[in-house]
Amino acid sequence: MSVPAHGVGTRGDLPVPVEYAAAAAGVVLVGTFVLLGVLWRAPRLTGAEGGRPLPSALAAVIDSRVTRGVLRAVVLLVALLVVAVGFTGPPSTPDNLAPWVFYVTFWVGLVPVSVLFGRVWKVLNPLRTLHAGLARLLRVDPERGIVALPPRIGLWPAAVALALFGWLELVAPEPSDPRLVAGVLTGYAVVQLAGGVLCGRTWFARADGFEIWSTLLAALSPLGRRADGRLVLRNPLDGLEAVRPQPGLAAVVLVLVGTTAFDGLSRSSLWTDAVPRSPLWGTLGFAGVTAVVVGLWLAGTWRTEPSRPADRAPVPVAFAHTIVPIAAGYAVAHYFSLLVFDGQLPFVLASDPWGTGADLFGTAGRAVDYTVVGVGAIAAVQLLAIVLGHVAAAVAAHERALRLYPPRSAQRMQYPMLGAMVVLTCGAVALVLAP
Repeated sequence: MSVPAHGVGTRGDLPVPVEYAAAAAGVVLVGTFVLLGVLWRAPRLTGAEGGRPLPSALAAVIDSRVTRGVLRAVVLLVALLVVAVGFTGPPSTPDNLAPWVFYVTFWVGLVPVSVLFGRVWKVLNPLRTLHAGLARLLRVDPERGIVALPPRIGLWPAAVALALFGWLELVAPEPSDPRLVAGVLTGYAVVQLAGGVLCGRTWFARADGFEIWSTLLAALSPLGRRADGRLVLRNPLDGLEAVRPQPGLAAVVLVLVGTTAFDGLSRSSLWTDAVPRSPLWGTLGFAGVTAVVVGLWLAGTWRTEPSRPADRAPVPVAFAHTIVPIAAGYAVAHYFSLLVFDGQLPFVLASDPWGTGADLFGTAGRAVDYTVVGVGAIAAVQLLAIVLGHVAAAVAAHERALRLYPPRSAQRMQYPMLGAMVVLTCGAVALVLAP
C-alpha cells in the first residue's frame, strides 16, 4: 500500500469552474505586470542590506551554541529512529512511522517551516552533524575536506538529487514501502557524508537537495540574516532579491516546478484514463512535463545580449531566483491538504512505533480528523498560493530587470517572461483543481 495521493477530496470543489479560476489567475498576473510598469519605475528592494535587527537577547538565544546543539541532537535522534523503524518496524505502510515522517512531516513540512523561520534545515541538518563527527574521527578538515569542489559545479548535484527524489515519490513502484524508505535514507546519507568528507561543508550547500530547497524557501522568510550577519525581520522580497545567480540554480527550481506539475497531471483523470500505470510511462511523463517547464522558462528568458558584461549571468540564470516563489506556491497548492490531514498520522504512529501495542503519548489508534479544515478552504488556499507565488515572481523579475537594464529595455524584456508565467499559472490552476 502506498501513501495516499496528495490532496484529499479537493479537486473540482471551487464554487467557480476551473477554466474561470485559471483565467482569473492569468488576469491577476497580467494586471500585476501592468501596475509594476506604471508604479515601479526604479529599483526599490534592498536585498541583503535590508531588515530590522531582532532584539539582541532574542538573537543571542537563537544563535546560542546550547540552543542549536540541543536541537541538532533531537533532530539527529529522530532521524535515526525513523530509519530504524523503517527497517525493523511494521512492514505495512499504514502502520509504519517512516514513510509518513519522510514524505509528509519532513518533505511537505519543510516548506512552511522554511518560509516562516528561515534557513532552519541548514542549521539542524543531521547530515551536517554526522559529518562533523566523522571528519573529526578521520582527522579531515571539516570545512575544506580533501579536495576542492569546483565553483562551476554550482547547484547541479542538488538538482540531480531532487530529480531522483521526485522520481522516487511519483514514479517508483511502492515508494512508501518502509524498507525502501529506510534504504533510500541510508543510501542518501552515505553518499552525502562521503561527499562531505571529500569536499568539506561546501558539499552540503551544493549537493544536499533538501537543504538547498529549504535555503531557497528561506529567501521568502520574514526572518533572515543581513549581509552583516545580523538576524533581522525583513520584507520577504528583499530576501528573494538577495539570492545570487549561480550554476545549477535554475535547474533546481525548474526540477521542483516540474515535479509538482507532474504530480498534478498524474493524479488527474486526463492522465489516469489515458496512460497505463507503469514506471516506464511514469518516467516518460515526469521527464516530459519537466522538459515542458524548462522549455517555457527558456522561451520566456532567453535573449541574445552581445554587450552583456562578462560578470553578468545569462538571463535564464540571472532571473532563476524568480522561480522560487512559483515553486513554493505549487508546493503549498499540492501538499496543503496532505500536511493538514495525513500530517496527523506521524503523531498517532509515534505512540507505538514498533507495533507492540504501546501507547507512549496517548495517541495510538486515533483516526485522522478530516474536519479540521473544509474543502472550500483547501481550494481557496490552493488557488491563492499559485497566484501569490506568480505575483511575487513577477515583482522579483521586474526588480531584477530594473537593476540590469535601462527602464524601457527592462519593461520590454519581461514580455516573453510574462507570457511564460501566464501559461504556468493557468496550467498550474488547471492541474491542481481539475478532476
